[in-house]
Amino acid sequence: MTSASGRGQRPIRVGNCSGFYGDRASAMADMAEAGGIDVLTGDYLAEVTMLILGKARDKDSTKGYATTFLQHLDAALEHLIAGGIRLVVNAGGLNPAGLATATRELIAQRGYDLRVSHIEGDDIFGRLDTLHQAGHLLPHLTTGQPLSDWPHQPLTANAYLGGFGIARALHNGADIVVTGRVADASLVVGAAAWWWGWTPDDHDALAGAVAAGHVIECGPQATGGNFSGFRAIPDLVEPGFPIAEIAADGSSVITKNPGTGGAVTADTVTAQLLYEIGEPAYLNPDVTARLDTATLTDLGEDRVRMSGVRGSAPPATTKVAITAVGGWANSMILALTGPDLDAKAALVERSVHRYTEALDGLDAVAIERIGQAQHDPDTQNAGTELLRITVQGTKQAAGRAFSSHMVELALASYPGLYSLGPPQPGSAFGVYWPALLEQRMLHHTVHHYDGTTEIITPGTPRGVAGGEGTPQAEPALAQPARAPAADELIVAPLGEIVHARSGDKGGDANLGVWVRDREAWDWLRSTLTTDELRRLLPETRELEISRYELPNLGAVNFLIRGLLGTGATSTLRLDSQAKALGEWLRSRSTKVPRSLV
Repeated sequence: MTSASGRGQRPIRVGNCSGFYGDRASAMADMAEAGGIDVLTGDYLAEVTMLILGKARDKDSTKGYATTFLQHLDAALEHLIAGGIRLVVNAGGLNPAGLATATRELIAQRGYDLRVSHIEGDDIFGRLDTLHQAGHLLPHLTTGQPLSDWPHQPLTANAYLGGFGIARALHNGADIVVTGRVADASLVVGAAAWWWGWTPDDHDALAGAVAAGHVIECGPQATGGNFSGFRAIPDLVEPGFPIAEIAADGSSVITKNPGTGGAVTADTVTAQLLYEIGEPAYLNPDVTARLDTATLTDLGEDRVRMSGVRGSAPPATTKVAITAVGGWANSMILALTGPDLDAKAALVERSVHRYTEALDGLDAVAIERIGQAQHDPDTQNAGTELLRITVQGTKQAAGRAFSSHMVELALASYPGLYSLGPPQPGSAFGVYWPALLEQRMLHHTVHHYDGTTEIITPGTPRGVAGGEGTPQAEPALAQPARAPAADELIVAPLGEIVHARSGDKGGDANLGVWVRDREAWDWLRSTLTTDELRRLLPETRELEISRYELPNLGAVNFLIRGLLGTGATSTLRLDSQAKALGEWLRSRSTKVPRSLV
């Protein structure tokens, strides 16, 4: 593949073709065929993905990577080569070397000759005992408890690496770079650092690249996907994947290919900037990026400029994601139809609790009502609610034994009982331990395509304890709220005035809220307090909530601690990743000034 044309002379154009393991299969080939980009990135990893890959590695030690990547690459190879596009992906998961080897084999089978490098050093699973003996306790990010207190046997343990290993691999001529667990935004940071020759001390530029990477890392979520203003987005059936044009100072333009679906607006970019963050000081292994310093300018025609992002030295520590198998889970959904719904649900609850109290091996039981039946319904479905029963425990107790008990209710409980689907054996569920480890303890290693290796040393830290996106002691920039001008108050859904996006951060939920119109900012910041959030979302009333303001974005961000229990893979909550939490908030009614509606 030829050298990058224009490197260091114009903004680098970095595209994304994957936001998770299971994203659109044609995206890599589509983006490569469209061309006009210098580097194509793909994010395949999340906490739940590491658990899935850990189970795969347990069954076959040669696996442990995202196998679908090879299918995506096969379809895209011809276009990548024709366009001179470099590819950077974290699809290596738990086995970057294995995927790099499989990638070389695929390329050779197709008759091409590309340079494939890979990066290791994130996987500390085999070093857990040694680290513990050396005094590295891997304390839990929230509780501070040492990993040794965890009653589960770790299955995977991966630290978040930065982007300078990627930069070095590209600098040495790699056409394809395969990584394990780098921070999501680091795929883009590494590409931009290579293009512009940044050093670890270029904090503002790196911070701008982190912000750009954070925006495009989840693919079409930056072009209208999962956007609360989706009704105004054209052709959302298949939105295009995003592109970041990153300049030498780290400023960027977020865009997409012409003719693709979706849209890039200041609101779709804001939505992704606020997604799954904690406080505005967003920690990445390479830099601390102040997301509240970002300024967005809508240039029209699906182009949004992001500038002004300030950065400072990175934290001394990085996040470590540790997963384990927590036990066995099973569930069943029953239909409640017609009158006496409360009594019907109560009867099932009594039966379930009698069963669980008499049986050893069940650790958790959750019974939830879903939906609300209409009064005087004109269809059976309109008069139906759902009752979801979920259990966790040993396989013996939560497996077929639970399903069999629920089936026994078919002729012996409330009238009209039926289930949505046949009884299931259940499945193993995962548990998650987010921890901290000093970056200097990692063996961040680039395995260049020519067989040589290179060790990457971390940048000079600021000594802040935290991992990617985790809270730190420095307070968020918040100014005294100015009381909104006197106006007639009316009751209206909050969604008439604000957009929202929510998601998971381990066992916590992130909820970003921003105004549709800047005229509403003073009202939002003075009205949507933590007490008001607790009133609007009763599920949060007993939980610790951190609140941060991002005035440049007209946004307030909440971190709701413990809403998801110990994490998305083990929570009994129906919306296990808090994806719809923001939409629930927007549906709630409150008193608002008439002029803002």
